[in-house]
Amino acid sequence: MPGYIFTLDNLDSLRNIARTGVYSTNFNSIPTNVWRKEHEGTFADYFSMKPGDNIYFFSNRKIYGVGRLKEVAGSCVHLNFPGADRLESYNFDEVQDYMILNTNEANLKNRFICTFEGAPYLFEEGVDMDNVLASQPEAFRMLRAFWKVSFIKIDDAENTALFNYLLKANESYLDGTNGCFEVDDSLHARIEALHTPDYEANSNEIIRMVADGQVLRHEMALEAAIIDYITREHRNNIFGNWDYISHQVIASPFKPIDYMDRIDIFGYRFIPGYSTISKYLMIEIKRGATDLQVVNQAMKYIDWIEQEYSRDYSMIEGFIVASDFSEEVIAMRNEQARRFYTKGRVPAITHEWANLRLIRYRYDEVSNQMIFDEVAPL
Repeated sequence: MPGYIFTLDNLDSLRNIARTGVYSTNFNSIPTNVWRKEHEGTFADYFSMKPGDNIYFFSNRKIYGVGRLKEVAGSCVHLNFPGADRLESYNFDEVQDYMILNTNEANLKNRFICTFEGAPYLFEEGVDMDNVLASQPEAFRMLRAFWKVSFIKIDDAENTALFNYLLKANESYLDGTNGCFEVDDSLHARIEALHTPDYEANSNEIIRMVADGQVLRHEMALEAAIIDYITREHRNNIFGNWDYISHQVIASPFKPIDYMDRIDIFGYRFIPGYSTISKYLMIEIKRGATDLQVVNQAMKYIDWIEQEYSRDYSMIEGFIVASDFSEEVIAMRNEQARRFYTKGRVPAITHEWANLRLIRYRYDEVSNQMIFDEVAPL
């Protein structure tokens, strides 16, 4: 399973969050007309959360854990109050009774929340970040770039390495009698009592605010909408179903942070019933019409996934999402988005990979939904 690492200001915040089993990003500066890029990226991370994913907390160069996301009232992610995904001015006295986190007016800055429990416990003893990175250097990619963000998502391999390190560091506390934070599930009970469809967290309001006709003005909002579209349960979607999905995944972890290449959306799925990866996902996004460079960019990431993860092109499914595709881009995809590779030794068999699909999006104002269709299927 994947994991999330949340940044906290101090240990008092950690103690309170661990006790209540509810985490919410604090938007210290709420914009007035449209969500900013960093907010839309945070929403995308919330949309990718699933019950059972591990969670950790980072404070003062130490990582604390271990928790796991817990389904409460049908989901592990909720709006803190109805309309929390809108950029409106709210009067605390008027909405306090409808808020999940409602201690004071500052909770109006808490828009999305997630719910969790100990896995098996939330330990009071943290582990030093540098020691974690040194323990298994080949396992950690996202953790190395954890800098000036509210939280990050880590994949199954990175999560397993971090989970094991924390568990070994707290082995003497596994009986739960000491060394663990106190837990009070009354806030989970409040969520159950308040729950209505108005607390559902989705991308509908976020994309409505940045829609310009059928096109979105913000690429990060489009990322959030695609992740929301893919991860909603029981949806037959054009991208398929994926067990892990994340956005802005680093594809060059050892470059300076300002020069890191990032895949817009990355994911993988398992063979059903097993923890063996079957396929990898790469989505390159352009909010407007594409140019010829987008094919080269997408193939750069396809090659990186083959080199770093799959070692097999047949395990990769690639997509480019844009508002439109020119005939030149389609022709370039058909000619250059191909790779020849061999499988086996006796005999070695040559195969061709040609699995880069072009997906056109549009925003439908009537339904307030994203519509996707494939252009020039291979």
